[in-house]
Amino acid sequence: MPISIEEEIKGRFRNIYHKGLINLIYTAKQVSYKFDQSLKKHNITEQQYNVLRILRGFQAKGPLTIGFIKERMLDKHSDMSRIIDRLYEKGWVTREENPDDRRQKSIKITEKGLALLNEMYHCEKESDKLLSNLSPEEVAELNRLLDKIRMK
Repeated sequence: MPISIEEEIKGRFRNIYHKGLINLIYTAKQVSYKFDQSLKKHNITEQQYNVLRILRGFQAKGPLTIGFIKERMLDKHSDMSRIIDRLYEKGWVTREENPDDRRQKSIKITEKGLALLNEMYHCEKESDKLLSNLSPEEVAELNRLLDKIRMK
């Protein structure tokens, strides 16, 4: 039987909206923590992983700009320059200055970065399990409700 949020945090709420918000935040942090633990085994952060997945997904477009990557990030407040620097230091991406605009950098995933993502495929499979106590219909409903919350 699932544990209620009241039992989990040993607290009370002003109303059901307050309870829903706290429940959403608490659950998101819990799921994120579990996902981060699987990423740590590969010495990569969630933001770095997100950048590599974007670069792999848009590989056919050629090198991407930092702005293009940032638009697609889950965390819109990420320090993209620092993330790209760390990925570059690890040999997972290349970066080149745009000859027309030196402020622009072209970023591309390397073979080493692609190999890392292939090696990390089990992390993706593990992340699927984080919602495995929900039926496919419940996951679809969860997605619908989360989309509806963001429409506000």
